[in-house]
Amino acid sequence: MTEASILFLRACLAVLASPIYLLSFLGIWEPFCKKVFFPFFLEKFFAIHEKKTNKPKQELFRNLPDFKSPSGELKLLEIGTGCGANFQFYPPGCKVTCTDINPDFQQGLSKSMDKNKHVHYERFLVAPGEDLHQVPSGSVDAVVGTWVLCSVHSVNGTLKEVLRVLRPGGAFYFLEHVAADRSSWKHFWQQVWYPTWKLVFNGCCLTREIWNNLEQANFSELNLRHITIALPWMPVQPHIIGYAVK
Repeated sequence: MTEASILFLRACLAVLASPIYLLSFLGIWEPFCKKVFFPFFLEKFFAIHEKKTNKPKQELFRNLPDFKSPSGELKLLEIGTGCGANFQFYPPGCKVTCTDINPDFQQGLSKSMDKNKHVHYERFLVAPGEDLHQVPSGSVDAVVGTWVLCSVHSVNGTLKEVLRVLRPGGAFYFLEHVAADRSSWKHFWQQVWYPTWKLVFNGCCLTREIWNNLEQANFSELNLRHITIALPWMPVQPHIIGYAVK
């Protein structure tokens, strides 16, 4: 399909989503999205998403205890915590600091905390992934980011901060939706959806090739797999999953 086809279909989507574009132009959509729509959407969406990712996440986080500090503690920092969908997979007794750029996730987060008493919650920081200055350098054993690198302003800047806060030998765990193969129909439709999707879903980018950023970061070891998560009718099926060691 040609670039003209992509532009035409983007225009059609823009017409269908014209009320949201108008609200965005008036400065109303972004605060509404952050405070109401996006927290509500994520809480409902992840109820479905978690059924699809339960097994991959169990496998992903299985070796988290291997990264305990010499003192036997496991200090974990989660960036883009959202509603706390990962807490159930963390080992008992680990100390978790939660960060998110959106303070309005705290209500959903508190529900997850109540369900996962095996985890010790240190604090919640309102911070973007690119600026974790409230977290001291080399102070955590593991960093977790799932479905967060799609919406940060700078993937490389976020990975730089991840490396800074990790102690030597610590690990970064990730699960991210990514761009499909450039020659595929999935990638075509990702390009079509891109502008409207990014507006509606609070800056979420569909076509990032995040594996390249991870490969170019200064990790000493990278364990990464490409997987597909069955989310019918959604342009976010291609994923990468794995962990990287500082």
